[in-house]
Amino acid sequence: MHDNQQLLLDNRPQGEATTSNFKLVTTKTPALTENQVLVRHHYLSLDPYMRGRMNDSKSYAVPQPLGQVMIGGTVGEVVDSKHPKFHVGDKVVGMGGWQHYSVVDGNAPGMLRKVDTTHVPLSQYLGAVGMPGVTAFYGLVKIIAPKAGETVTVSAASGAVGSAYGALAKARGCRVVGIAGGKDKCDYVVKELGFDACIDYKEHKDYLSLSKALRDACPNGIDGHFENVGGMVLDAVMLRTNAFARIAVCGMIAGYDGAPIAMTNPALILVNRMRVEGFIVSEHMEVWPEALQELGTLVGTGKLHPRETIAQGLEAAPQAFLGLLKGKNFGKQLVKLI
Repeated sequence: MHDNQQLLLDNRPQGEATTSNFKLVTTKTPALTENQVLVRHHYLSLDPYMRGRMNDSKSYAVPQPLGQVMIGGTVGEVVDSKHPKFHVGDKVVGMGGWQHYSVVDGNAPGMLRKVDTTHVPLSQYLGAVGMPGVTAFYGLVKIIAPKAGETVTVSAASGAVGSAYGALAKARGCRVVGIAGGKDKCDYVVKELGFDACIDYKEHKDYLSLSKALRDACPNGIDGHFENVGGMVLDAVMLRTNAFARIAVCGMIAGYDGAPIAMTNPALILVNRMRVEGFIVSEHMEVWPEALQELGTLVGTGKLHPRETIAQGLEAAPQAFLGLLKGKNFGKQLVKLI
């Protein structure tokens, strides 16, 4: 048995989330039963989707239950096992939640997966070579499906999803333009990630100004766009889209505090015969092996240089999560637990 610190969702946010929505407790890990595995988490992933789960409202997934460990992806090491396929010392990725240890049914499909850290650092299995990377892959390859020479854009370009999207799109011969918040992030997107251009949305007060900047960066218009933010950014992109443009919608972080997000010019969907498709990557497990193989190769060969922001200790997770929702992180937001 081990002392196990856990962060629970204690109460639901009223408007913006706060640190008081969470409660830190300490419990003991239970004894393992047949086919169970005990994992000591090394890193916890913080992701925008978690904010939607905190609300008790209709969504694509059931709300996070009150009084239970917050949902979250984790990577770590097997420290005890009663499953023949998992051994002490194995490095694994799963959905262990906001806690130091998790007990996992080794037979449950998709709940625990061994990973090789020879060429890919363990933490990056929560970012570029994990759920965010596969999210970028699905939106780009299966929805936008770009041809070489086309122009594609992505909001939150310096983040875990955006950075992977850029590498995947460049590998397919696209012109890639990012949208990010701040000069440092835009410099990183262009100089380290290899985007063709990046626009700092913070320099623009409204969608018309942002759209003019997009016109300069995308002289041939926009053929495909990956949306993580919504609001002003999406309005600006839609003004620059070409006929038969494709928009993959994976996040609407601008509206995660509960206020509806208006769309200024929805008629453009008809005028440009646009395809706008939302998706949840966990509903498309069939693409994960192909996506992870390509993403692992990009990271392992140095063609993708993902940035990480790392908070220290489980108790730092709530504040780091709130910062993520306001764009204070640079790249993938993680919490180091060991």
